Amino acid sequence: MSRPRSKMTNSFPGCPVESTLSFLDGKWKGVILYHLLQDGTLRFGELRRRLSAVTQRMLTKQLRELEESGLVTRTVFAVVPPRVDYSLTPLGQSLQPVITALDTWGKGHVRCANGTRTILAPADAGAGTETIELSAAKVERSAA
Repeated sequence: MSRPRSKMTNSFPGCPVESTLSFLDGKWKGVILYHLLQDGTLRFGELRRRLSAVTQRMLTKQLRELEESGLVTRTVFAVVPPRVDYSLTPLGQSLQPVITALDTWGKGHVRCANGTRTILAPADAGAGTETIELSAAKVERSAA
């Protein structure tokens, strides 16, 4: 079993890309950062509704790791029912160009329909675009 990228940063001390990706490593961290950038401060339940496929345990784990990294601030209010807000720290907000670049690339190259993701990439030598359809079961490559 491979080690998570966050555990490997000592192996790549001179690589800024690897170090940066170690903070975003995790299926949901980038999406959490995106929603916090778009909407500002969000309560745990609001994040959970926006990320409907994530379990409560995984969302909690990813938020704790983002908090430990100094990218997210967790504010607990002593009220009943309990209220916990999450917001980006200035360090987390500094990732805005990275998250925006991912958003822009996705809007330009990924299409999602009927449970299938299609990646549109420029083809070699101007022969059109290459379409790659991704699903849970198979990956196909066909020239469009």
